[in-house]
Amino acid sequence: MTAVQHLKRLTLGLTLLGLAAHASAQVQVSDAWVRATVPGQPASGAFMTVTADVDSKLLRVASPVATDVQIHEMNMQDDVMRMGPVDSVALPAGKAVTLDPNGYHVMLMGLTGQIKEGDPVPLTLTVENAKGEQQAVEVKAIARGVDGMAPSHKH
Repeated sequence: MTAVQHLKRLTLGLTLLGLAAHASAQVQVSDAWVRATVPGQPASGAFMTVTADVDSKLLRVASPVATDVQIHEMNMQDDVMRMGPVDSVALPAGKAVTLDPNGYHVMLMGLTGQIKEGDPVPLTLTVENAKGEQQAVEVKAIARGVDGMAPSHKH
């Protein structure tokens, strides 16, 4: 085998190794749920735990059940609990980040219909790693009723 053939094989092998490493970057979502609504309710919240295997950030969320989906954060400012949109949520490598009613969460606004308890709600999370590579993560969140959940907040 000539030196050129060895070089070609080495290049191919390194390329495949790079593709395998890229394909292995994963984002896991667990315990995804959406708060069930009453007829005519304009908004709801989605909650979950997100874990990325490399430093990443959650950029946005989309869902066909709402005309506007935003990532929000609840925090205390001057002894007043405030809520508002954020540009992204940091996902440190290997650390579970919880989106819950009392911190970061997803707001589903302009609902297209009632979300009933037990309904599966499709969500698409866009996550970007430190290299700027984006990944779409498809999630089915299950709608839960108010009973037995963490205290709610109003939007």
